[in-house]
Amino acid sequence: MKNNDLRTLTRLALLVAIELVMKAIGLGSVPMGPLYMSFLTLPIAVGAITMGPVAGAVLGGVFGAVSFYDAVTGASAMTGALFQVSPVNTFILCVGMRVLMGVCVGLIFNGLSKLDKSRTWSYIVSAMCAPALNTLFFMGYIVLAFYNCDYVQNLVSVKGAANPLMFVVLLVGVQGVAEFLVSGILGGIVARAVHKFLK
Repeated sequence: MKNNDLRTLTRLALLVAIELVMKAIGLGSVPMGPLYMSFLTLPIAVGAITMGPVAGAVLGGVFGAVSFYDAVTGASAMTGALFQVSPVNTFILCVGMRVLMGVCVGLIFNGLSKLDKSRTWSYIVSAMCAPALNTLFFMGYIVLAFYNCDYVQNLVSVKGAANPLMFVVLLVGVQGVAEFLVSGILGGIVARAVHKFLK
């Protein structure tokens, strides 16, 4: 194995460990009603930006696996209920959407860094895409696969949502904005620092 490959695997393993520790100590997922305010997109953004889309996919998969475990065990109220409706769609929701998010963040950074030669803003914008895409893909798939199930329709009724878009906006609310700002800005700063250090 080449030294570069070994360094990449070491960095990837470190970010996976950070994800798992964040989850274990409660920093990764903060309960907010039926959803969790998740900061696990932060290490995904750092990995996807500094190592590319494949690393983003791996880290997204780790996030997804942890989320799916919560669904299976019932630790998450929402995904636990959705698991009872469809285990397959819940797996796609938890794992598939997070893998897709990690890949997209890596691709977005690759594209933006070609436009932003000095990379003054591409780090922040790319990192902000992690929580934004996580919310978009996760909630989008809930609407696509689960919107008509009793659990989601009960939430729609409680929130007083007139349509699927309003349901997403009302359910995500302040939590989504907090994820976007904290994970996005912090992720961009950390990714920029890591990239400079690795050079």
